[in-house]
Amino acid sequence: MTPTPSSTKHRRPAKQTASSAAEGGPAVILVQPQLGENIGMVARAMLNCALLDLRIVAPRDGWPNPLAYKTASGADVVLDNARVFDSTAEAIADLGHVFATTARARDMSKDVLTPRAAAKEMRDLRAQEVQCGVLFGKEAVGLHNDDIALADSILMVPLNPGFTSLNLAQAVLLMGYEWFQVAADQPDEVYEVRLDTRRATKEELVGMFEHLERELTDCGFLGVEAKKPGMIRNLRNMFQRARMTEQEVRTMRGVISGLVKKRKS
Repeated sequence: MTPTPSSTKHRRPAKQTASSAAEGGPAVILVQPQLGENIGMVARAMLNCALLDLRIVAPRDGWPNPLAYKTASGADVVLDNARVFDSTAEAIADLGHVFATTARARDMSKDVLTPRAAAKEMRDLRAQEVQCGVLFGKEAVGLHNDDIALADSILMVPLNPGFTSLNLAQAVLLMGYEWFQVAADQPDEVYEVRLDTRRATKEELVGMFEHLERELTDCGFLGVEAKKPGMIRNLRNMFQRARMTEQEVRTMRGVISGLVKKRKS
């Protein structure tokens, strides 16, 4: 039987560290988590799978939260190094590829992967020095569509279609377990990478999105307020699927600036 958080007889030593077998694992991004206890259980699940990079977006009850440490069962190293952000865009700014977890289909065109398939893709991306992250929504309603629009892929766990409910820590553990198995068991492989560029970070992509959206608003293309949010999500999804490099983002921003200059001249 697995010991409860209050059990001390079988509790693992405090302040454990991640195994080198899973070095370079994905960031775990909790978007607007509601309970400190849930954050603590997420930290416990993360350290089970040698994951250390915990990012928290706008936690409802603030941070640090002492209740998180009570349920972390010694995974203090994860909580001590957790970072807090005001928005999802800020939390993923340095990442090159983001997976968004959801239990239901969304009206967006994105690759949908199981945790196992996502773990394999994470490993391939890590070999190309692309840093990954996984978005998890708040306990009651999951991720907002605007957060999912910032992701490259959907991560969906195949479960009983009549009951797909998971708590936050369970979802993190499922993803983390598959990552750890892939990272620990598979040999290193060599992948061809482009020498003169790299995968664009989310900060670079969001900068391009906002640049394009400003100009499209200014020229009237996004002039209908009722349709604007959906059109913006569609545009962002289209560019996310392209998996742009840093050089491509700079080129696209140059294209936008060139078109604007021509229109205003």
